[in-house]
Amino acid sequence: MSEASQKTETGWYCVRTKPKSEHLAARHLQRFANLDEVFCPRIRYEKSTRRGKVWFVEALFPGYVFARFDLVDDLRAVNAASGVTGVLKFADQFACISDAEIAEMRKEFPEEENEIRVIEPKIGEGDEVIVTDGPMSGLNTVVTKIIAGQSRVRVLLEWLGQEREAEVSLRSLTRPGEIRAEIRGV
Repeated sequence: MSEASQKTETGWYCVRTKPKSEHLAARHLQRFANLDEVFCPRIRYEKSTRRGKVWFVEALFPGYVFARFDLVDDLRAVNAASGVTGVLKFADQFACISDAEIAEMRKEFPEEENEIRVIEPKIGEGDEVIVTDGPMSGLNTVVTKIIAGQSRVRVLLEWLGQEREAEVSLRSLTRPGEIRAEIRGV
């Protein structure tokens, strides 16, 4: 089946974008391809780097955005939009996503914040953590108590052969496996 013989019905399609350009491609699809509905869900999260903890904003689906358009009438404009590399298809069939699936995803992303959802790290009592800054940087330890309202926790330290508790900032902790070498700047 060729592209021209696809249904002329409007639907949601998965649009491939250039790396790290999802939000730009979404903007170009709205402004220059004249698409009314483009959905680019993004997340904001904090991760440890060599410089300490840094907030990052990335696409929930790296390299993809969702756009509602008529495949026959708008495909050429979509493919020509800056930042777009094509529309996802399998063999000769374009992948169409149901309105219900898009609506379900949209529930999780606040529109007033430009479709960015903040992911807050959750650390609880008994969790194994790594201290990422200060004089104890690199130390593996266990959280013994969350100190409410102060953004601080107590951790268990081994000091001179004895176990002691010390208070540290919640921001200076991460879970094992979350520390990654910094690959790029912010």
